[in-house]
Amino acid sequence: MQNAVKVLIVEDEPHALTGLAELISGWGYRTETARDGIEGWEKALAWDPAIVVTDLKMPRLDGIGLLTRLNEEGSGINSNVAVVLLTAQGSIQVAVDAMKLGAYDFLQKPVDATRLRTILTNATRQRDTTIELEVARRRLRETGILGSMVGTSRAMRDIFALIEQIAPSNVSVLITGESGTGKEMVARTLHELSPRKSRPFVAVNCAAIPETLIESEIFGHEKGSFTGAVERRAGCFELASGGTLLLDELGEMPVGTQAKLLRVLEERKLRRLGARTEQEVDVRVLAATNRDPGQAVARGELRSDLYYRLNVFHIDMPPLREHIEDLPAMVEAMVREMNQKHGRHVSGVGQSILDRMMAYNWPGNARELRNTVERAVILCPDGAPLDAGHLPPGFGKGQAQSLHAGDASIVAIPVGTTVDEAERQLILRTLESTGQNKTRAAEILGVSLKTLHNKLKEYSHAREDQLA
Repeated sequence: MQNAVKVLIVEDEPHALTGLAELISGWGYRTETARDGIEGWEKALAWDPAIVVTDLKMPRLDGIGLLTRLNEEGSGINSNVAVVLLTAQGSIQVAVDAMKLGAYDFLQKPVDATRLRTILTNATRQRDTTIELEVARRRLRETGILGSMVGTSRAMRDIFALIEQIAPSNVSVLITGESGTGKEMVARTLHELSPRKSRPFVAVNCAAIPETLIESEIFGHEKGSFTGAVERRAGCFELASGGTLLLDELGEMPVGTQAKLLRVLEERKLRRLGARTEQEVDVRVLAATNRDPGQAVARGELRSDLYYRLNVFHIDMPPLREHIEDLPAMVEAMVREMNQKHGRHVSGVGQSILDRMMAYNWPGNARELRNTVERAVILCPDGAPLDAGHLPPGFGKGQAQSLHAGDASIVAIPVGTTVDEAERQLILRTLESTGQNKTRAAEILGVSLKTLHNKLKEYSHAREDQLA
């Protein structure tokens, strides 16, 4: 019950302290107050609050110091206490850093009552998520499964541990990795293990939306705001209200749109295209990219301020070849999923197909594995296990042949070659091998067609500069 939730308010300015206490009490919470960090720490020990709302700058012990004490192991404080920081203008970076130290959220002064109430509501929901998260941890220990993700390798267990730690919070997360490694699956697992799980999860692929429409898609528009806008339309932020928004292929978003996105993230307000007023947004934003974000920032493709705002936590998904020991468990989980999806009754996975799969490099990563397993399940007779005969014709042969010296499919990269140059050679040679079929080349390379076009445009401009 909301009226049983204890909120401790720590603020050194008397009028602000009294006002916050009256406001929060009026919403049905039980409140206690403290005038600085030391008093706040003492009352937290004695009163055991569920939520602490604290000013950032205070005498004796500031908000960061109080946060650190509350999060110390063996402190005697409930480890699930949610700490909300109140910050002055110009302290955003400090507040973002505090999120990395375990703060639940932050709010700029003067305090927006609507936004504060939303934060308290979400923090209250977080308590209910704790039990479900413990169930997920137990399942992970017993089976190596977290949400819809599978793995017992060290690399995946490290990722699972980070997901468990940050899922209940509101922090932004940047998810990187090659195409097909499961970045959206990470985002969905973060959502499913969060207090927002009952609200929408919305994923938008920035690479698949034309530049002329991406702002409308993300922020929405009013009727008549541009040619073709025949009716009002809600954007992705509104569709994900109260839930989670995944911005996939973030590096493909136009820089101008990135600036507007940053403003929404910082102010928690958006304005539809053509609208005269702003509206509050309550959305957790996750971002994913198959590019190196540092290089994208250096090339001017990704705004540095947006990168730092989204990169509160970073999850880098390894390619399947780097945790191939997880493949048998992944295949078994996928077979169970495909049996249910297609009404099949495949009885298991034979050693012959596993041996072939374990020897393959999987350039398309988990996505390619899923497609291969789905095909095999459909071909396999009911009641029988999968075997090597259910693999696609020629499975793995192209990879084995390319290892022979002198083969035309080899791209030789001398030591000392830059990453950009190695990428250029790989793209151009892949295009040659497909007879300049860009769609097929993009599929082989594991990138979007738009990304491939952008790369080719870069190479063309570079060549023109050299000839000038």
